[in-house]
Amino acid sequence: MSGAPPPAASRAPLPASPGPLALLHTSPAHIPVFDALRDEDHPGLDLRHFVAEDLLARARREGPDAVADDVRALLGEAVADGARAVLCTCSTIGAVAERTDAGVPVLRVDRPMAAAAVAAGPRVVVLATVASTLEPTVALVEGEARRAGRRVEVRTVLVDGAWALFEAGDTDGCARAVADAADAVTGADAIVLAQASMTPAQALTTTAIPVLSSPRPGLAAAASAAECRPRPGWTGTGDPGSPWDRRPLR
Repeated sequence: MSGAPPPAASRAPLPASPGPLALLHTSPAHIPVFDALRDEDHPGLDLRHFVAEDLLARARREGPDAVADDVRALLGEAVADGARAVLCTCSTIGAVAERTDAGVPVLRVDRPMAAAAVAAGPRVVVLATVASTLEPTVALVEGEARRAGRRVEVRTVLVDGAWALFEAGDTDGCARAVADAADAVTGADAIVLAQASMTPAQALTTTAIPVLSSPRPGLAAAASAAECRPRPGWTGTGDPGSPWDRRPLR
């Protein structure tokens, strides 16, 4: 009959629903930022937030590797909760998270931003409000340059006093301090805001130099990962290449 549905075997598979995508934060302030980006760019994406504020404090005191076991445990919780991918939104511990074998893609939020900075030109300035973020971010930008076969010169600027403003709840003051520091940069092809918490400053800058932040491109990459299956032979740890098969899960 013409109105009968096709046999089950011949029906096209339904598209996979995106997520769940877990986000590992070191500040609860990031939750509304990423929820808003999800609503704007990825409606329907199921986000699961995991917040561990102590990880950043310990990583600043003892180095990022000191929190590797705790990061591994949190990633395990996220996967047990059903996450198809995990996005680490803290740049200080991003490399630690990315190299952890969790059985699903684990991405650092700042990698797409670093790739965009390298594509913009060889002179990259990294701005940070926390000193512990500078070294991991410089290493990331340099790694992306090597992967792209490009030359890069990275300079760093620590925005004195901005983090104290952020911790005190003066997010507007922190953003203004970061924007002023960005506007003072010269001789650069791109300015990188190393931490997700610095993103509000992007809208306040007046410099003609591109100012890049990580949340939007990082979430886009993670949303893509949450919709796809790992490529054959991939171990679950992050790498500079494409750690997942771009065919959607069915």
